Amino acid sequence: MTEGPCIRVAAAGDMHVDEHNLDGQKRAFAELNGKADVVLIAGDLTTHGEPEQAERFVTARRETDVPVVAVLGNHDWHANRHDEIVPVLRAGGVEVLEGASWSCELDGVSLGVAGTKGFMGGFDGSFQPDFGEPSLRALYRETGGEVDALDGALQQIAGCGVRIALMHYAPVRDTLAGEPEGIFTFLGSGRLAEPLLHHRPDLALHGHAHAGTLQGSVAGLVPVYNVAVPVMKQDFWFFELTGTQPEVPAHVEVQAGR
Repeated sequence: MTEGPCIRVAAAGDMHVDEHNLDGQKRAFAELNGKADVVLIAGDLTTHGEPEQAERFVTARRETDVPVVAVLGNHDWHANRHDEIVPVLRAGGVEVLEGASWSCELDGVSLGVAGTKGFMGGFDGSFQPDFGEPSLRALYRETGGEVDALDGALQQIAGCGVRIALMHYAPVRDTLAGEPEGIFTFLGSGRLAEPLLHHRPDLALHGHAHAGTLQGSVAGLVPVYNVAVPVMKQDFWFFELTGTQPEVPAHVEVQAGR
């Protein structure tokens, strides 16, 4: 345990709540009571982005009184019903961040979360350039918009004692190890690392890469965790934050980042 006040964070991504796993998700949220101060969801709350699935996520979320903060993932956009599922989530007590920030004070420590979905585009050696067909250049611009949104949201929480960046797509290659390299371009973008390097949050979280690796970093300066449930092999990953580095409780085994 760290000395002094700390914030207990429970994080997960790619929960894909639907009628088949609702009971398990309800149980997972209920078990957070007394163990976490805030819950962060790194996208893919639903299976296909249907409002009924968002309702089921809300049903599970209501098993805890702990604040729940989330970003959307590609699955949440699949049905193209964004304007329907976001109001359902927000009405159900889920703080959905789309290039925005959320903050609170817990045990005398101010916590700020900067959240956006992120997008694809690749990393060193496989960057998608701003060149070619209009459709490809539109993709490049969309990623750029997500980068700008993350930068702005991080700026909003600059004064918080603990700062977390929350997204769905990966900002680094490290946490994609285990996935076929041929699909890295579709799993994230190194451009998302730029605002992380600039603002240096205490922690960055993402999901999306189900066969990836738990732990990595941006240039060894910002810890990055892939909290997709298939990667963690448990419902939530727990962090204790005091404003510098995340401390993973001793009862949780951390896999070596690659």
